[in-house]
Parts: sequence; C-alpha cells; structure tokens
Amino acid sequence: MPDQPTTPHTLIIGAGLAGLACARRLTETGLTCTVLEASDGIGGRARTDRVAGFQLDRGFQVFLTGYPEARKTLNYAALDLMPFHPGALIRYAGRFHVMSDPFRRPQDLPQTLLSPIGSLADKFRMLRMRRDTLQQHLCTAMKDPARTTHHVLLAYEFSEAMVRHFFRPFLSGVFLETELKTPCWIFERVWAAFCRGATALPRDGMGAIAQQLAAPLPPGTIRFNQAVEQIEGSSVVLKSGERLTAHILVVATDHATASRLRGEHVPNTSARGSMTLYFDAPTPPRRGPWLIVNGEGDGVVRTVCVLSEAAPSYAPPGRALISVTTTEQVDAHDELPHTVRLYLRSWFGPQVDEWRHLRTDHIPHALPPIDALAPGSLTTSSRVDAGLYLCGDYRESGTLDGALVSGRKAAEAILSDYASSRPVAASAS
Repeated sequence: MPDQPTTPHTLIIGAGLAGLACARRLTETGLTCTVLEASDGIGGRARTDRVAGFQLDRGFQVFLTGYPEARKTLNYAALDLMPFHPGALIRYAGRFHVMSDPFRRPQDLPQTLLSPIGSLADKFRMLRMRRDTLQQHLCTAMKDPARTTHHVLLAYEFSEAMVRHFFRPFLSGVFLETELKTPCWIFERVWAAFCRGATALPRDGMGAIAQQLAAPLPPGTIRFNQAVEQIEGSSVVLKSGERLTAHILVVATDHATASRLRGEHVPNTSARGSMTLYFDAPTPPRRGPWLIVNGEGDGVVRTVCVLSEAAPSYAPPGRALISVTTTEQVDAHDELPHTVRLYLRSWFGPQVDEWRHLRTDHIPHALPPIDALAPGSLTTSSRVDAGLYLCGDYRESGTLDGALVSGRKAAEAILSDYASSRPVAASAS
C-alpha cells in the first residue's frame, strides 16, 4: 500500500497576536502546532501587568471595535469592552476643547462646531472625509494609496490650524510619527475604524485579547522562555542549544527579528517607539472617558488619559490611573516623571503634585517602520519558501487588526498548501 500522507506539524515562532491568530486557525482545522515564545507570557506588545492593584498595559494602547478582522475573530462581549467618548479633548490656548463625532455623540455638536480648533469649514470637511473613508473612496480619490496622510489632509483642504492643533497631535499618538508620513491606505483603514466603532479598553486590559486567542489552544501548545537563535532549513535552534524540526515553520515576530532569524540583512529602518508614564492619583484630573490631546504644539506631553474613567477595573477603588504619553524627542530618565508633572501643572493645577509615578514604559518597537509595510496595500504572500511562512503586523497595516489578518492569512496559506499536496483518492471503477 502507498504511504499514507503525514499530517504536518507547524512550529510558530512568537506568541504575539499574529502567531496566536495563526495557531488558533490551524488548530480549528485539526492541524497541530507548537508556539515558541521567547518571553514568559503571550501577547507580545499587547500584554497587561498587574502593579500595586493597577492594570498597566505595555505602553498606552486602545482597542478599536471598528476593525473588521477583530470583529470577525474576537468575542467582544467576553472582552467586556469599556468605551471612551468618541472624539477627544484638545488642549489649546490654555483651555480644553471638545472634538466629537456628531453621529455618535450628537450632544457635543455645538461645542465641536464652536471650538477654536480649525474653522467651521474644517468641521464640514471632517464630515466629508468621514463619509469617503467609510465608503472606501478616500484612497481612490487620492489616485495613489501610497500617498501620505499629510497629502490627504491637503487634498481635503484642511486649514493649517486644523492640521497643527488637531490632526498632527492626534494622529501622531496613533501612528507614532509627527510628519504624517503614514500611507493613505493605512490612514483610511484606521480612520474608518475610529468612525465605525468605539475606542475602548477590555475590562481585563489589552492582554485579554491575547488570552482570548490562546484559550482554545490545546494544553502545551505554547512553550514559554523558548528563544529561537536561528532557522536552519526546516529546523530551529533555540538559545539553549535544543534543535526542533517540523514540516512547517511560521515566523511570527517583528520584521527585524524575522530577518535575523532567516540569516538576512536586518533592515536599516527605525521602528516607531513610544514612551508612556503611568501615575496613581487620588482623584481624576478630568471626569469622563476622554483622550486628552496636546494641541498647543509645545512641551513634553503628547496625550493624557485617565484610563480608570473609561475602565474602572484598571485602578483600585478610590484611585485613578493616569497614562501620559510623551513626544518622541523625550528620553527616559529619572527626572522625567517630575518634568511631566511640572508641565501638567499648567493643565490641572497643583493636584498633579499628588500623583505617584507607577512605571515608565519605553517601547522602542511599538509599531513597525513605515518602510517595512507593504506598499500601497498590496497583498504579500505569507509563503516565502517551501515550508516557511511569515506573519506579523508589519506584513499588513502595522496595526492590531493587521496582526490578526496576517496570522489568519499565514494559516490559510498553510492549509491551502497542505490541501493541494494531499493525494486524491482514486474512484472505484
């Protein structure tokens, strides 16, 4: 009798969201896999730590419920998502000004229209861009999906003041770059997600997303503290010296690590980093689940958010958890918490002197380099060699949703390749 086909086993390097999405899709179809994670936990950049009764995500993060892949993949009810107000408070000219989505928070429409952030014409341009984004016409109108976000704003004829006091500070907190060089196709997807759904936090922190992805995996699927040193053919060599061999390898790491493991030249591009300081306060400096954006164009602070106003589970009863993100020019140093508090005194008064610094998260590789992303939303194949596949947010849009898409696509490519390699049973004659 001919040999029966062997069910392939897959090794996945990395238990971030892309690797977990790939593993879950494979196991749903009955294929076996092992996930090798270099650290002591899952989630990669989407992890949550418990510190002194507070939930601290690894750097300031929010979840956009309007992401299409996340909607299909995740159980939102189980995540118990807690929303922010749709929009932001902009600090400008010594005051806080409301910029809200009138479709989801109509009670803020008068304040939004009358705010000095941009002109009245700018507010109507926002509505036009919202419509075009939701209808996926924005990049079509630009005629080039690789054009920058800055070019998009120019094409919609937003005033310089609107760009300087709203778009640049708001989007620099989203894309972690101030020049608005993010390609149009990524801006369209992210802006549509903002417009389509809520900006929220899972009750148990951003790490709950990874936990949900990993929950269906069979026990023992994920091996922790298993750092991979290199890939050799169909084998991986761990830093411990152990060698593991599988039919299929999936590299679900950041772009630089993936290149290094494959023995390629590590790209000389800079990842987009973030700096977040967490503070414990006796009372919130502002009530309500708002993202507060620095529209002044000065100082070390980029955004302020009282996380416990959106998700009370992030702080012990009677306390407030405040996250402060800084501009990219700031370096982490011992005096940074004092510098931040000193700056925010002009916003909130002397109450900031009571804030207790909990932790500073410096994430050098919070987002992949823009140069590493697929140009113009071109779909890149997950398969890079026989039995070798890549996935990660850098393979798509550089977003949480992109990580989920990339993991699914890698799994589907494996399933397609495996199905095509199976012998077809001969029909009875």
